Amino acid sequence: MHAPLRVLVGSLGPGMLPDATVGTPPDGTILLDLGPDHPSRAGLLELRLWTEEDLISSVEVVVGAMHRGAEKLFEVRDYRQILMLADRHDWQAPFAGELGIALACERLLGLEVPIRAVWLRMLLAEHTRILSHLGFLSYVWYALGRPSGVPAVRERLRTQTYTLTGNRIHPMANRLGGLAVDADQQWLRAELGSMEEVQQLAGELVALLAGDEFTRLSAGVGVLAPEVVHHYGVSGPAARSAGVQLDLRLQDPYLSYAELAPLLVPAPVPAGGDAWSRFAVMAHDLAVSVELVRAAADRLGTVVGPVSVKLPKIVKLPEGELYSATEAPLGMAGVHLVSRGEKTPWRLKLRTASFNNVASLETLLRGLPTTQLEATLASMGYVVGDIDK
Repeated sequence: MHAPLRVLVGSLGPGMLPDATVGTPPDGTILLDLGPDHPSRAGLLELRLWTEEDLISSVEVVVGAMHRGAEKLFEVRDYRQILMLADRHDWQAPFAGELGIALACERLLGLEVPIRAVWLRMLLAEHTRILSHLGFLSYVWYALGRPSGVPAVRERLRTQTYTLTGNRIHPMANRLGGLAVDADQQWLRAELGSMEEVQQLAGELVALLAGDEFTRLSAGVGVLAPEVVHHYGVSGPAARSAGVQLDLRLQDPYLSYAELAPLLVPAPVPAGGDAWSRFAVMAHDLAVSVELVRAAADRLGTVVGPVSVKLPKIVKLPEGELYSATEAPLGMAGVHLVSRGEKTPWRLKLRTASFNNVASLETLLRGLPTTQLEATLASMGYVVGDIDK
């Protein structure tokens, strides 16, 4: 068999590859750049492709280059320190990483969180979903060669994060028993203002997706069949676009999602499982998240009280184990927590959406024309740090 084609998805920078100068891939390597705002820019995904007559015949996904041993680090950190590390593997949705582990610990503790913290956590979870989705959706404008409002809106959302938490990217806001920060009315008004901008972008996306130009680029491209979804455990927008209505906010509600279930309507698009459908589902998710943020902000205007429970400096979880999962922006994010009654976990295993989504590429890409590789990869939600943890 001939040598595989090496495909790097992302952008080369200093020291990213020992055999490449800045911005120049080595011989036998193709660099796919999915746009300046696409999350692939922040970390390289490597694919080894074998082709026959411009059709992909075999695929090997190479992972592990960014492995940082987060799960093993968790085992030698106390539960407060773990939350500071938990927002770093999916850097597009850091709040979601914190939230999943905080909820798991609180369940094992039997700890009830103040209602104001519950609503603010939900608002921030949807704020994070919008930030993450906009990164992937930026490819729509990039592929069409049109100016995009995505960078300005994402910067406004990050400014909101900074104003509330003191950090633009990694909020580090969750604590066992609630949150370290509270939102005042001025911040909530600014958040609602940012939602107006997101809603305008969502409307623009719907128009672009409906146009003939982007339809030709993405319709029928990279079709993800339901059986592949189930086999690999694909979740999130990628699964929903294939007709698998998996959304833990509905099927296993947490925070206040059960109360707002009527807002979580499925995307009114054909379940084609192709790149076009994946982008369309993410665009619909934007509109849903805007309504959820508005509902949470409205509730926070009337719910008063603390946003945290006072706990001792050293927190020890009771002996036991549990599995807890949330609907992170890219899909199902699970936490398997095993405690032996100490201040550190005996085991804390992460089930990250990116790993399962990327694993499906070895089946999804077989038989795909090489000309369709870019749109397929741009529409599959993953963050490299979320794969390698």
